[in-house]
Amino acid sequence: MQFTVKNIYNFGKKIFPYPRSLTGEGTLKTLKEIQKIIPNLKINNFKCGTKAFDWKLPPEWIIKDAYVLDHNKKKIINFKVNNLHLVSYSKKIDKLMTFNELKKNLYFLKKRPKAIPYTTSYYEKNWGFCLSYENYLKLNRYYSKKKNVKKKLRVFVDSKFKPHGKMYYGEILLSGKSKKEVLLSTNICHPSLVNNELSGLLCSILLYNYFKKKNNSRSIRMLFLPETIGAIAYINKNEKKLKKYIYGGYVLSCLADNRSFSYLKTKKENTPSDKAALSIIKQEKIKAKIYSFLKRGSDERQYNSVGIDLNIGSILRTKYREYPEYHTSDDNFKLCTIKGLQGGFEYSKKIIELLIENTKPLIRVKCEPMLSKRNLYSTIGSNIQNKTYQSLLDVLQFCDGKNDIIDISEKINLKTDDVINIVKKLASHKLISLNAN
Repeated sequence: MQFTVKNIYNFGKKIFPYPRSLTGEGTLKTLKEIQKIIPNLKINNFKCGTKAFDWKLPPEWIIKDAYVLDHNKKKIINFKVNNLHLVSYSKKIDKLMTFNELKKNLYFLKKRPKAIPYTTSYYEKNWGFCLSYENYLKLNRYYSKKKNVKKKLRVFVDSKFKPHGKMYYGEILLSGKSKKEVLLSTNICHPSLVNNELSGLLCSILLYNYFKKKNNSRSIRMLFLPETIGAIAYINKNEKKLKKYIYGGYVLSCLADNRSFSYLKTKKENTPSDKAALSIIKQEKIKAKIYSFLKRGSDERQYNSVGIDLNIGSILRTKYREYPEYHTSDDNFKLCTIKGLQGGFEYSKKIIELLIENTKPLIRVKCEPMLSKRNLYSTIGSNIQNKTYQSLLDVLQFCDGKNDIIDISEKINLKTDDVINIVKKLASHKLISLNAN
């Protein structure tokens, strides 16, 4: 497969209907599909039932089918038509009941009457179905009539739990010049939601293809995890390694709508991750909404938690919970477009690339070096040449091993891309050394 935005967008359409959850066949199938186009994706797992800090991993949920039959044995709610119809992690049930009994376990949104909501019950065994409010009102009117009130509906959920099953996740390491790593984390657990779920996954695939071709200053670790419990389990297993090697990074989510751009800061608000994101937003004149860590809601909660402190921000287009289609069936491929995904990819790429390359250069000579003997300055002067020459000297003046690329960019009013190019050129002539630690 060619890694074009259009092709990856269409790949998203292919995996969209898989019944993903924290565990189960749909999540594993999603990872295997990614592995077909990224062969070096490692599919690993955690054992269900094991302890991870204050949590215990839930059992593996295996779902085969779920529906509600009306009194005429017609399917009026059908998991196989849209897997949002079933509350994720619903327990097994096969029972006849009246609509009045059933509606205690029905979920809908009055504010979005045509949409099916996304609902879960991961840590308490329960069951339930989701439907549009319009469909609920229609059924409620019919079964509220005196002649219909006692008619029975069949409620059927064919599911089971494996207490010692597996929770799957994916991992990729792209080795760079330094063992220090930039962490990119996205989720694989929400079914049939594009912006809130698939967009981060799709953007990660595009980023992998971009960065695998480059000689990156830092390594890149990419994670495809079930939200919350997946991140907690991963940190629990790899805490020492993460604390030793992670330089910074981002959670990638909500990156395919075409409305806005956003950045959610780390808890400390002034980390390398924050500096890179805010620098790109400023110099590219991107109209982005900046959120404090108090507006957190995804796995940045775990990566920044007390005692972990990995300083991970979140890169988004329209932030989760900030758009009306969030966690409903309206979060689909009408909301999320090829253009939206392209914008999310370009936005993410620029921020991540700066974080990867944001080294602290240190000059290796005293006083201004002679650039002409290194073919970095022509012996015949010109206005254009002098401008380039001046930029080289300006960069060198701040290569003290304390200022990073972003600091130098701000001090000499030069784009970070230009500073990076100059720094690489100077390093190739052994005029500076680079610290990517």
